[in-house]
Amino acid sequence: MRNRKLIGTILTVVFIAFYCLVVMALGAIFVVGRGFFAELPFYLVAGFGWVPVVMVIIKWMSRPDAET
Repeated sequence: MRNRKLIGTILTVVFIAFYCLVVMALGAIFVVGRGFFAELPFYLVAGFGWVPVVMVIIKWMSRPDAET
């Protein structure tokens, strides 16, 4: 379990950094300057888009070790 937590923590940080860069690029290309009603849905979805992936990582990190 200890190794899974270390790996999961590193995966989470790397994923969030990568996700932020991708969302920033997409936002700059497609959304910025199109007005409030175009930006709001994008930033709401993008702001919560990382949560399901990180939830899977945390669930994987938290599962108990197999009984041997």
